[in-house]
Parts: sequence; C-alpha cells; structure tokens
Amino acid sequence: MKELGEIKPQQQGQGFQFPGEFEITAMGNASVDLKARVPEILEGVGLHVLHETVRHRHSREGNFLSVTVSFRCESREQYDAAHAALRADADIRYTL
Repeated sequence: MKELGEIKPQQQGQGFQFPGEFEITAMGNASVDLKARVPEILEGVGLHVLHETVRHRHSREGNFLSVTVSFRCESREQYDAAHAALRADADIRYTL
C-alpha cells in the first residue's frame, strides 16, 4: 500500500484513454424521436455509433426521455464534439 506522500496527483485528461469506446446519455423532450436523433447526431460528427447499445428511459411524468448510446472515438476532441453537437440540438437539454 502506498503512503499518502507517495501518491502523485493525476494529470488532467488521464481518466480517458483514446482511441476507445465511450457511453453518452442525452436527456430531452419525449415528444421527439431522440432514440433515432441521438445516434444520427453522433454519426454526423464522424463517430462510429454502436447501434446495438442504444437504450432509453422515460421520466416519471413522461415529459422527458434519456437516451444512452456507446460510440467509438479517436481523440478527446471527438469526445468533446459529441457532447457539443448533442447540446446544440434544441430538443436536448443535458448530456452526461
């Protein structure tokens, strides 16, 4: 076991390793087809979407829908572009 003085802080960005497979969740209006739209947006920024991983869940009241999908990307820039592209959509409120 390491002593506290031996533990070095992680450098920024070390939590992700690229290239790799990542998961993203987009939450938005249930009245639009986010199950189809989220993968389309990700493909539109050049990412390889793993369509078999798409899953969704409605909010308790049914007004919102969360869509989770896995995708492959080569760099942190592509990962950040995925979040930016989804957040730019008027019907998507949040991404995780």
